Amino acid sequence: MIRRTALCVVLAATLSSPAAFADVAPPDAASAKAEAARTAETSISLEDIQTFVAVFRAVKDAYVEPVDDKTLMQAAIKGLLGGLDPHSEYLDTRGVETLDEETSGEYAGLGVEVLMLEGALRVIAPIDDTPASRAGIKSGDVILQIDGKPVTSDNGTEAVEQLRGKPGSNVALTIAREGQQLPLELTLRREVIRVASVRTRMLEPGYGYVRITQFQNETGSEVREKLRRMVAQTKGGLRGLVLDLRSNPGGLLHASVEVSDAFLDEGVIVSTRGRVHEADVSFSAAKGDLIDGAPLVVLVDGGTASAAEIVAGALKDHRRGLVMGATTFGKGSVQTVLPLESGYAVKLTTARYFTPHGTSIQASGIRPDIALADLKLTPPDSPATPITTEADLPRHLQSSALAAEDEAHVRDPELDTDYALNEALNVLKGLALSRERTAPKG
Repeated sequence: MIRRTALCVVLAATLSSPAAFADVAPPDAASAKAEAARTAETSISLEDIQTFVAVFRAVKDAYVEPVDDKTLMQAAIKGLLGGLDPHSEYLDTRGVETLDEETSGEYAGLGVEVLMLEGALRVIAPIDDTPASRAGIKSGDVILQIDGKPVTSDNGTEAVEQLRGKPGSNVALTIAREGQQLPLELTLRREVIRVASVRTRMLEPGYGYVRITQFQNETGSEVREKLRRMVAQTKGGLRGLVLDLRSNPGGLLHASVEVSDAFLDEGVIVSTRGRVHEADVSFSAAKGDLIDGAPLVVLVDGGTASAAEIVAGALKDHRRGLVMGATTFGKGSVQTVLPLESGYAVKLTTARYFTPHGTSIQASGIRPDIALADLKLTPPDSPATPITTEADLPRHLQSSALAAEDEAHVRDPELDTDYALNEALNVLKGLALSRERTAPKG
């Protein structure tokens, strides 16, 4: 919070400094040159001001319907930010409330992260166990219409707001999906979305699973608490862990740092670099790997974005986790919310972030160590089972080790339908066996 306030002050000083708009007599030639360069970079030319005023008056005088000055100024501010990048925007009071709801994990809507890109409303990722995920909406889908109204670059903000609404109300979506010729017509019912950002369970005895759906304020502490509980309750300790970041649209930077730190003993987690000094920050891990070096597989896909990519990049660069799946979304920038006196705010891209090896993943994403196809497992047909082993024979003698084997083969049912998760567990078992066989004998 201190860093954010300082950044706001620096930006305000840069934008409103008298030196940016007035000639100041410097004491020497070197200072004069530096001042001239700074003035040239930050000053607004008289011609640009005249053009803006001329356009403003033209719209005011000749637009088909009357437009008041406040509406025009609000549109101008939104255009100023919207022309920078897809993530910088002007937030009115409702926009600030929406952002707070998203980071707290509770709001009314469909449970889908979207982004207005090149005039199209694209799905970054649906959130688990929400109307969007249950309806089958996928990362990469394009929302063409909402309640029959086409989505365009001009009404993108309003379109996103339309996805939210009173719990229990319906919304009709027309969706384009790659590989399908005809658009999909879906009707979803809005709900109060309570995003449980962290879920854990055991896949098989000794092999744990952590699913993070979004990085919220309490995600880091929640991961730590549930990991400690899982380790304490696992007989003989964890042999390995799957960290599932698929379709995770990101969230808060500090949460991604805390999650990464849970698996690392040392080293840089992520660094950010921007134009102002306060944007240049490096975050490092403290000693204390909560799973004590047990093998780790990180699942990612095209919907893994932003803060989720920070975690995947940190664990990959430190060779602490094996990344499996598909190349991630590639959002490698940091946004800072700068509050304004009016109660509104500016969400501004202030820095790029870099993995421990100094790599920016902006627009390129993180490539997995092991690529997986987008497949789905289906149960096989069940023909008559032939007799192939002694155990198939009637009245065979029981094995004394049968009970122990049955316990060791308790499996999470999702492994039978989730191809990527099943493959991750297979790789995890190989890593665990290799680790155990090469460990020094006590």
